[in-house]
Amino acid sequence: MFETLSDKLQVALGDLRGRGRLDEESVGKAMREVRLALLEADVNFEVAKDFTAAVKARALGQDVLKSLSPGQQVVKIV
Repeated sequence: MFETLSDKLQVALGDLRGRGRLDEESVGKAMREVRLALLEADVNFEVAKDFTAAVKARALGQDVLKSLSPGQQVVKIV
């Protein structure tokens, strides 16, 4: 169960690699995938929705640190 969730989260955050800035479209797409992965792992809908909304709100507009990729930046936010 945890391996499947971990794999899906890695795929969801994989889209953010190689970007210089976390834009609304890419973060929204990644958070949708994260929400779906959490729901497939039987996480409560409200919890998954609130979690992804909070991460999206913090991630939007933040510059990516030079030492981190955008995917790593989102992981740092989480």
